Amino acid sequence: MPVVTSAPRGATVLLVDDQPIIGEAVRRMIAGEEGVAFHYCKDAAAALDTAAQVQPTVILQDLVMPEIDGLELVRRFRADERFRDVPIIVLSTKEEPAVKAEAFAQGANDYIVKLPDRLELAARIRHHSRGYVALVERNEAFTALQASQQTLANDIATAAAYVRSLLPAPLDGGAVLADWRFIPSAALGGDAFGYHALDADHFAVYLLDVCGHGVGAALLSVSALNAIRSEALPQTDFHDPGAVLAALNKAFPMERQNDMFFTIWYGVYHLPTRRLRWAGGGHPPAVLVGPGGVPPRLLDSDGPLIGAVDGLDFDSSEADVPAGARLFVYSDGAFEISRPDGSMWPFGEFLEALVAPPTGPESPIDSLVSVIRGVACRDDFNDDFSMVELAFG
Repeated sequence: MPVVTSAPRGATVLLVDDQPIIGEAVRRMIAGEEGVAFHYCKDAAAALDTAAQVQPTVILQDLVMPEIDGLELVRRFRADERFRDVPIIVLSTKEEPAVKAEAFAQGANDYIVKLPDRLELAARIRHHSRGYVALVERNEAFTALQASQQTLANDIATAAAYVRSLLPAPLDGGAVLADWRFIPSAALGGDAFGYHALDADHFAVYLLDVCGHGVGAALLSVSALNAIRSEALPQTDFHDPGAVLAALNKAFPMERQNDMFFTIWYGVYHLPTRRLRWAGGGHPPAVLVGPGGVPPRLLDSDGPLIGAVDGLDFDSSEADVPAGARLFVYSDGAFEISRPDGSMWPFGEFLEALVAPPTGPESPIDSLVSVIRGVACRDDFNDDFSMVELAFG
């Protein structure tokens, strides 16, 4: 790290030379230069301590000094983390190529035969100081960016943990079994889902996906999720999927949500008749997989995005659910997968992988996740992966 902790203004020169006459000569040469501060150190052994006090933007140092050789002092400056990047201009009485090459090899930035012309010395000092100040400013900006990114990452991780805490527990008993996987992306994509019994005969399942990424998208998804889960939409029959989506559309207009909208799939299963009613708002179709090799059915809808346009109606559709069927509800992060060559994974291949029986002990969702990671050749996801599986007895 550079010696300074904040970008300096102007140039601060530290001269290390055992001859006071040289020190006075250099001081006079740059005395009239605006914005240039001069400091002198006669004892090379005290050079590092002096540099720590004055925080130079450029160091001038002699090559021939008693007690400590000039090249050794260059090495000491470069070995010290505080001065590793501070420009060093070596002053020598001779133009010796071998000595000059060695000085550069040890970390010197420039080599001047003393004493140079006043204009030349001032120009070199300003040139090296500007480069050092630019380096300090770049490092400060990078450090600030890292801190900001870490803060954002911490906020996103906290938001992801909060979303996960609101998700329902899997159901491993009863007429409807439920399992799910939630794999948030690094940027957190705004997915949320749930399921619960509306009454003894009706079971609701829902999954929504807010546009955009980050904490704001997560907050909107949590608000919408809570409105559904607590059945807090006024004058809404939660047994009617179309009515629920219309109420959500009214309650969450995008102009009041920082221009964010969301997609959703909402379904209600009637246990006595084995009928499933659903409605979708701009969301990918759920997949109903029947037993015994029956081709899967896409439970699609043509409803609009939630929050985009006020006053819209949403139609509900119905389907029979045979015993042993499974229902998969998911977000677009489950199938919009970019392959290493930049092409997108075809939806048909996603569907084949989804309905294919697992080859091992893992669940159908985990088997799909393994396929996706193989397709993308990476373990993480660009968008949230969210999927709910219901199994009907």
